[in-house]
Amino acid sequence: MTDTPSDPAASAKSQEPKRQAPALAVLFAVVFINLVGFGLVVPLLPFFGQSLKAEAWQVALMFSAYSLGQFFGEPFWGRLSDRIGRKPVLLITVLANAVGYLALAFVPNIWLAVAVRLFTGLGAGNISTVQGYVADITPPEKRAARMGMIGAAFGMGFIVGPGLGGLMVHPDLGRLGYQLPIFAAAGLCLLAGLGVVVFLKESLARADPGAPRPPFLGGVRDAMANPVISRVLLVTLIYMAGFSGMESTFGLWVEARYGWGAREVGLSFMAVGVVSVICQSLVTGRLARRFGESRVLACGCLLFGVGLVGQVLAPVAWAVPVMMAVGAFGMAITMPNISALISRSSPPDQQGAMLGLNMAASSGARIVGPIVAGAVFSGVGHDWPMLIGALLTVPAAVAAVNAGRAFRRRQAGIARSTTT
Repeated sequence: MTDTPSDPAASAKSQEPKRQAPALAVLFAVVFINLVGFGLVVPLLPFFGQSLKAEAWQVALMFSAYSLGQFFGEPFWGRLSDRIGRKPVLLITVLANAVGYLALAFVPNIWLAVAVRLFTGLGAGNISTVQGYVADITPPEKRAARMGMIGAAFGMGFIVGPGLGGLMVHPDLGRLGYQLPIFAAAGLCLLAGLGVVVFLKESLARADPGAPRPPFLGGVRDAMANPVISRVLLVTLIYMAGFSGMESTFGLWVEARYGWGAREVGLSFMAVGVVSVICQSLVTGRLARRFGESRVLACGCLLFGVGLVGQVLAPVAWAVPVMMAVGAFGMAITMPNISALISRSSPPDQQGAMLGLNMAASSGARIVGPIVAGAVFSGVGHDWPMLIGALLTVPAAVAAVNAGRAFRRRQAGIARSTTT
């Protein structure tokens, strides 16, 4: 009896998921650790700003400064990761976050805090790079599900991070009581950097060193010429403007309305993280496969708006986390489908660049959103940043539907060209 020769191509194909699983596990762990650090700090930023005698508009400026840094950093790091690889860019950005957190803990005034947040934002370019890594190793039809798994790591980070931050913060200790979570965030970033060095393998072949360097923001023209990507970037811009306005004023809103502090805010974001993890790990991919990325994206935008209106109309304090969970479900099915649509509409050598531009659009919205929301909060009323954010989800949903139509036309054109 002789052995039947095996097919090398089939064998290699069967081994591919086994080779991808460790990389995805490491990425999940790195994103989780990094987002725990992020989740530790963001809910307490308004109260940290108050410990520096900052006013509401100055607290909002801290959020905008971080996003201004991301606006320039994300496209740069995304395109650089296309050129030199994903691993070195991930390492640089994670370590930059650690340095930024440590510097934030020791700033003597709000203006230096704003400057430090700007620096941290410049270095925080790992989101598009992680998404680029996932796109490198994932077939197109599975990208929404795997982007959802990475999104679940974000959600888990927001379960552990805000909850842990709420437990670690001690307002009775003054400024030191807000520094302890920041120190923990810096330590977790260093741990994430160690994980990148030890466990993560490069997913992308290095580009030719003699090839011309792509111009900074040079992919904008390509993105605008792409009928799918241009519309998805519009979704990101509109949707994130509303979200960031809510995020930057939420702590001040619940303090004014219910007398909540950093602990209650952290635990509320923890509830959001629980919903995000469940939805992004179990629901998002299935919905995208059944109904299509663009339809799910449009529904997610509208559902987030419903959650914002529900928070304003909540008759009692305990209903606020419930409505936040409704909005979190909308967020959970929104962000992975944005990334999936962009990656499916981009050539392989522009994955990082296009995903980086998407993060730049998100950062641009995060620059304007908190500044406008802070001014509206102080000058018009506490509820209006959320109501305006809810209103913005309507044009975002319309843009998502139009992106889906453009994507289907593009796919039909590709199918016709391959059959002729």
